[in-house]
Amino acid sequence: MQIMTDGLVIGEKIVGESDRLVTLLTREEGILRAFAPQAKNLKNSKVSSTQLLCYSQFVLYKGKDKYVVNDGQAIEVFFGLRRDIESLSLAQYFCELASLLAPQESEAGDFLRLILNGLSFLSSGTRPHLLLKPVVEMRLLALAGFMPNLIGCDTCGVYESDPMYFLPGKGVLYCKDCIKDAGERSLAVAPGVLTALRHTIYAEFQKLFSFSLQPEGLKQLSQISETYLLHIIGRRIPTLEFYHQMASLGENV
Repeated sequence: MQIMTDGLVIGEKIVGESDRLVTLLTREEGILRAFAPQAKNLKNSKVSSTQLLCYSQFVLYKGKDKYVVNDGQAIEVFFGLRRDIESLSLAQYFCELASLLAPQESEAGDFLRLILNGLSFLSSGTRPHLLLKPVVEMRLLALAGFMPNLIGCDTCGVYESDPMYFLPGKGVLYCKDCIKDAGERSLAVAPGVLTALRHTIYAEFQKLFSFSLQPEGLKQLSQISETYLLHIIGRRIPTLEFYHQMASLGENV
């Protein structure tokens, strides 16, 4: 059976001298792994469409136990990512998160839209990394069924105190009065950061990347979202560690 779908290459592996095994995040079929024969051949139409971080229109053959890329036409290649190793490393982290959280072989349009928007802002350099990272992390988790409850204190229901406390082990908030009874790790959240954290999961998609925080607030937001994500994933994420290495080098330049 032949299917046509648009998708983003979020992983690739060279097979032999001229073939690729690619992992795709597609709109209609979610995460797929497909064999792309002759994809390294410069004369083949699949050479650009199957490269990592390329968003393409694919024609796939669906066999009994595997997918094969019959054809592909690149739609967007995000050239700007190749000019900045820190942006490229963050883009690769987004792709690894998608591979961990997006559904396998089922509709994933919202996941694809989120990652494409994140890559577009990264490529253009129009949003800070420390804004893009928590937005993608928290929204991916929400889409995958791990949305925290940020409406108010999990005990008394108060909407806001200064500070509130986020419990990554439970995905809930406690106010400053109830936190003494929490009995587990918590992270203090300043009012402005809490507003931004709520925005990452509750905002309409059109407004998702449209907010601002001071650098220290963005740093705290990123730390909170990362802590929650790592608790959910339950293991180390190599591309995240590499991104932190690159970001640290950039700070020292």
